[in-house]
Amino acid sequence: MESQMGYHEARAALEWLLELGAVDAVGDSPVDRYALPQAAPGKKAKPEATAQAAPAPTPNAGPPQTQVDVVGEARRAAAGAGDLAALKAAMAAYPHCELRKGARQLVFGEGQAGARLMIVGDAPGRDEDQQGRPFVGRQGQLLDRMLAAIDMGRDMPDAPVYLTHVLPWRPPQNRDPKPDEIAMITPFLERHVALVNPDVIILMGNTACEAALGKRGVQRLRGQWGEAFGKPVLPMCHPEYLMRTPSAKRDAWADLLSVKAKLGALA
Repeated sequence: MESQMGYHEARAALEWLLELGAVDAVGDSPVDRYALPQAAPGKKAKPEATAQAAPAPTPNAGPPQTQVDVVGEARRAAAGAGDLAALKAAMAAYPHCELRKGARQLVFGEGQAGARLMIVGDAPGRDEDQQGRPFVGRQGQLLDRMLAAIDMGRDMPDAPVYLTHVLPWRPPQNRDPKPDEIAMITPFLERHVALVNPDVIILMGNTACEAALGKRGVQRLRGQWGEAFGKPVLPMCHPEYLMRTPSAKRDAWADLLSVKAKLGALA
């Protein structure tokens, strides 16, 4: 007689999967594979793809369709956005980034145009994907404390900060964005910067550095001022990295002081 898994055994198995890093279900609903029909012994299920014969080529079908210029389409869509609301709508309507199919919602940005400091992160994580806001959860709380240390913050009316990500959709399993994904979304980021028009930009993480500077290796780049999108930019380590590596917080504090001094010099 087969024994069924009890509550405590099922919970222990779930906790074990979480420890291994499983955070998302593969499907939208669970599948009882013991209830699926079994193939007869010695016979293999015929793949559906081979059940139908391939259609014969049609003569004089005309020239093949040209490949879509996804970066060019993104550039045209972004250029037509006259304000942040229009840019968000253009990004939501952009059909060529496959990440949108696996994300819960678009994570656009938070803040107001005219903020002197703009922070660009890599891509939304699980918390951002659930809430539709950039830099939330534990890493967002750490970032808020870091900004408060230099008398700035997303909720400070006298010293507001604008927050966004390079990609507006969460990659599956929080994987690193691919180069083609970064390339097709970068025109939207360029327009985002132009509409916010900050004095200074912080690039938090490797993807942000790759999109803005064409370089990776944020631990090597951090602390060195550069220019991108016509603005001074400073690479910094992401709050998620700082939570894993507390010893890097000393460098992050030095970077924040450098940002404060740059803003003071540009005032």
